[in-house]
Amino acid sequence: MKVLTFGVFDYFHYGHLKLLERAKELGDYLVVAVQRTEEIKKNKPQAEVMYPLEQRMEIIAALRAVDEVVAYSQVAEDIQTIDFDILAIGGDQNHAGFQSAIEWAEAHGKKVVWLSRTPNICSTQIKNTL
Repeated sequence: MKVLTFGVFDYFHYGHLKLLERAKELGDYLVVAVQRTEEIKKNKPQAEVMYPLEQRMEIIAALRAVDEVVAYSQVAEDIQTIDFDILAIGGDQNHAGFQSAIEWAEAHGKKVVWLSRTPNICSTQIKNTL
């Protein structure tokens, strides 16, 4: 079974690692979609992105749990072009784009699994301490 998850993965941290390992346990092939930098800026103009897309993809690709890394722009649109069986959603991924992606996945016979956050760590905390 192919598992798909989405994320920005800037300020990569232990919580990201645990999320990806839990996602991999749902199937035998993990596809990680990493958001394009220009799209991050479009959605959150105040965001300061530490690593360009290529470097974020390289970090994710180096992980044992990850089988494939792709770039994405908008989750609700790009989910329709990626081959997968299970959509793994992180606990903080609840904006309208993800809601549309979940609806599309369910309407097309895909399983949707919510993965809980790793306690006591998040990108916002890390950014605020820098």
